[in-house]
Amino acid sequence: MATRLNPYISFTDNARQAMEFYQSVFGGKLTLNTFGEYGAPDGPGANNIMHGQLDTDSGLTLMAADTPPGETHQVGNNFAVSLSGEDADELRGYWKKLSAGGEVSVPLEKQMWGDEFGMCVDQFGIPWMVNIGPPRS
Repeated sequence: MATRLNPYISFTDNARQAMEFYQSVFGGKLTLNTFGEYGAPDGPGANNIMHGQLDTDSGLTLMAADTPPGETHQVGNNFAVSLSGEDADELRGYWKKLSAGGEVSVPLEKQMWGDEFGMCVDQFGIPWMVNIGPPRS
């Protein structure tokens, strides 16, 4: 899989409804994973979306999530640019350059879902997410 660049939108408790709406607009395959699937199934926000991804037949990709429990949702700051793929060297190179002179909120490291993931805001105030998945066979 080639490296992908796409928007990642944050919602407050309605990411499922928003992504289902976007699927009705653009078509395609929608995948939704909840916080409960990757943490405490009975915890606060367990049914909220931890990661949603819409891949359309025309090659568009839109990702989204609900704001995690305990974090503040800020309208206007509820997006990030996502870089994802399998080329670890390429993506780590982008991460190093994007995070230099910026602010890292989540270090690029292995996460509970098995991928390497990090979040930063670059020196121009743009939020970035980098996800490195395992090579697909």
